[in-house]
Amino acid sequence: MKNRGLQFILFLILSVLVFIPMQFRIGPLPELGAFFNPFNGFWQQAEGRNPAGAEKISLKGLQNEASIVYDDRMVPHIFAQNDHDVYFIQGYVTASQRLFQMDLQTRVAAGRVSEVVGEKALSLDRENRRLGLGYAAEKSIETINKNALAKLIMESYSEGVNTYINSLTRKTLPLEYKLMGFEPEQWSPMRSALLLKYMANMLTGYETDFENTNTVKLLGYKVFNDIFPLFPDSLLDPIIPVGTAYQTPDTLPPGDYNFKPAENKQEEALAYPFNRPEPDYGSNNWAVHGSRTASGNPILCNDPHLGMNLPSIWFEVQMHTPELNVYGASLPGAPCIISGFNDSIAWGITNASMDVKDWYSIEFRDNSRKEYLFDGNWLKTESRIEEIKIRGSESVFDTVIYTLHGPVSFDKTYNEGTETINRALKWTAHEGSNELLTFYNLNRGNNYHDYREAISWFKCPGQNFVFASAAGDVAITQQGKFVHRYPDQGRFVMDGSTSATLWKGFIPDSANPTIKNPERGWVSSANQHPTDASYPYWYTGHYEYFRNRRINEQLSNLDHAKTDDMMDLQNDNYNLYAAEILPLMLAQLDANEIRSQERHLINQLNEWSYFNDAEQKAPAYFQIWWELFFNSIWDEFEGNERRLIKPDWFQTIRYLKNHPEGELIDNRKTPETESIKSLVSASFHNMADSVENWKNGNPAKEFNWAHYKHTTLTHLTRLPAFSIDDIENGGGKSIVNATSHNWGPSWRMVVSPGVSGQAFGVYPGGQSGNPGSRYYDNFVDFWVKGKYYNLLILKPDEQHQRILHITRLTP
Repeated sequence: MKNRGLQFILFLILSVLVFIPMQFRIGPLPELGAFFNPFNGFWQQAEGRNPAGAEKISLKGLQNEASIVYDDRMVPHIFAQNDHDVYFIQGYVTASQRLFQMDLQTRVAAGRVSEVVGEKALSLDRENRRLGLGYAAEKSIETINKNALAKLIMESYSEGVNTYINSLTRKTLPLEYKLMGFEPEQWSPMRSALLLKYMANMLTGYETDFENTNTVKLLGYKVFNDIFPLFPDSLLDPIIPVGTAYQTPDTLPPGDYNFKPAENKQEEALAYPFNRPEPDYGSNNWAVHGSRTASGNPILCNDPHLGMNLPSIWFEVQMHTPELNVYGASLPGAPCIISGFNDSIAWGITNASMDVKDWYSIEFRDNSRKEYLFDGNWLKTESRIEEIKIRGSESVFDTVIYTLHGPVSFDKTYNEGTETINRALKWTAHEGSNELLTFYNLNRGNNYHDYREAISWFKCPGQNFVFASAAGDVAITQQGKFVHRYPDQGRFVMDGSTSATLWKGFIPDSANPTIKNPERGWVSSANQHPTDASYPYWYTGHYEYFRNRRINEQLSNLDHAKTDDMMDLQNDNYNLYAAEILPLMLAQLDANEIRSQERHLINQLNEWSYFNDAEQKAPAYFQIWWELFFNSIWDEFEGNERRLIKPDWFQTIRYLKNHPEGELIDNRKTPETESIKSLVSASFHNMADSVENWKNGNPAKEFNWAHYKHTTLTHLTRLPAFSIDDIENGGGKSIVNATSHNWGPSWRMVVSPGVSGQAFGVYPGGQSGNPGSRYYDNFVDFWVKGKYYNLLILKPDEQHQRILHITRLTP
């Protein structure tokens, strides 16, 4: 047995006997006798080098002969004769490696985790049902079913998943099912739709309407807008270069509604009732034109920044039919390739970060909630009774009220003591859409025209689609269904009793920001603003201001770019925000107040080159100091009865430079008058103490950036035996290599489309979802070191030294 298998078994036994009773967050303990059964229990999960299965398999539902070729990294290369079979096999092979992941993530979206883990998941299930994820998935299925092609793809994929599920026995059941004591249920297109809504919530779920409303009431609109400008000054570096001309849009319908909250109006405190996705989920992508590459061919790059989980959020696959030859990263549970390339084009995505999620205050006529006020009339509501089944207990029924604004997610039935606060959610994800056809058509695309046609299907979550073709074109488009807003509409909680606050339509696709073959020789995005203030449509969102500037600066210096240069840039650890604020912090520090034991900290910070490399100490010193300083500036924003929004790092740096003696620097709750100088000094001493406390608490570890950052790949069950703790790598938040504690570059891809052998990729994990497999985490070392695998594109019946196993499929 390999070391991985032995380590897995030892740690698993320890987890079952010790860790699970203390901290297992997902479900109940299994019957240990069955779990340790040598014939059917967890021992069956320890795999050898070739876990791909039989050489020949007969599959009911397959239409023609086909094959799955597994390479030396366990990447399946699917060779089929038609659309039905290629998606059938994609579903089958993905389920064979990632079934539990598919099952759990879609249960989360559907609000059905309590069914398998009990009452501890009830609040999570209620939350996702009240956000309307299941409702949104139903709307998408209605839209998909109206398109014969999309319906065929979804149903074929589901058939394949179910064919694998139906082949399972107690012996071959994935480990997590044995551990948690339940079995998988049949797959359906609805579950694939739920997965896509799970991703939509992850990528559009972060908004701050509640906090904005509270903060503008506290500070006033002028101060609020100064701290949180829609378009910051000269540091703006949008996706579409500054100065680009835009077509004048159709004017909005006449109206003069003021969307700013009344500063003197007393309202009950607003507190956002749900958990939000990580605000810094994002991504990088760019494409360099052949005029700036050594080969004369374009190079496209993509690295989505998402949760760092095991199994990985991505699953590599090649799919081939007479009309299709595509390779890339797929989402387990959904058909097609999401980020990848074919013989002619390559594409990648980053989050658009534009706000498409608005909250409305609702006034019910009485406690029955059967009617609500709108334009002076009482309109009837609709009720959606959500039955939440709970393992080991009786079902809980939750009635969610729906209005023309969407579900009333927050009302007296959700949080006690809030009888008069009712908030409805208006969200583009609730509207029927068919994003599947975007990827179906991109997977088959041949040129720029095909790319533009393909992405027109994409509505939510809004994404920046980067494109490059073997013909030499590069382009980027921000694509999605974006609200055509009045100024400030959707920035704050809105009055739901008037039609004046309704959405008045959507920005037409033809006006979505896009650029092709720009003069500068590249296109790029990193979750920043799509445009400058000259864009004729009003919009707001949650934007990044550091990674994009670093990427563009580096690309501007490359005249003969190679794929190696692109890999280096994806792994770039330069800390731009530190370079912009640390000199100010050091200049404000009084040398006479530095204690002797602190001088080595100052020396290392002065000598630091601003790279957050794993072994460096200075990045950790800076980060601790900066966060203490940052929190001390905005301490009056904490502990307020109303939940407020604090400025982010970029806004804080901008405020400190533009208002070094700004009134907000002083904490008005204390008798002393704080200044930048006093806050810098106090936070520096606190940093020195924090470093010593960290060292005392971690005596076996060297203090450096990697250990302080503590990047962890966490299994979906949170079990330590299935996770990888304390990975030694660099990077960090707002750095191109955006590796944080539990999120970061989930897939790195570098491709020169149409050029044989010029496709590279890696992700932090492995193809298998089985913790006992050597292919569970075998990519991690490469990913940590910034290395890449050459992505193997096979032809039908090709003989290749990297082929590990071939499974022949017959109907």
